[in-house]
Amino acid sequence: MSNIKGVPQNVEDKLFSVKYKPCEKSHLQPTPSDCARCKTKPCTTFCPAKVYVWDEEGNQLLVGYENCLECGACRIGCTYQSIKWEYPEGGCGVTFKNG
Repeated sequence: MSNIKGVPQNVEDKLFSVKYKPCEKSHLQPTPSDCARCKTKPCTTFCPAKVYVWDEEGNQLLVGYENCLECGACRIGCTYQSIKWEYPEGGCGVTFKNG
């Protein structure tokens, strides 16, 4: 639903409208040992695109890098500052609108 014709009002609708071209390999590389010892797993809550999901059974962080908005929040919010983040390789990643 939107106030202005065609403008999404909630985050899920806005994320659905983002265009991106996924790469074959991840541009996000968390350090598994740091993830395993992290108690709060903030990456699973602060990422607006919900790229990070903690797998209790496998005791590992699952990374859906294909959904990354390239906002850089994970570089700042990681408790151990252990997510290696790079822009996706040429031509891949998010395509933002101009104006």
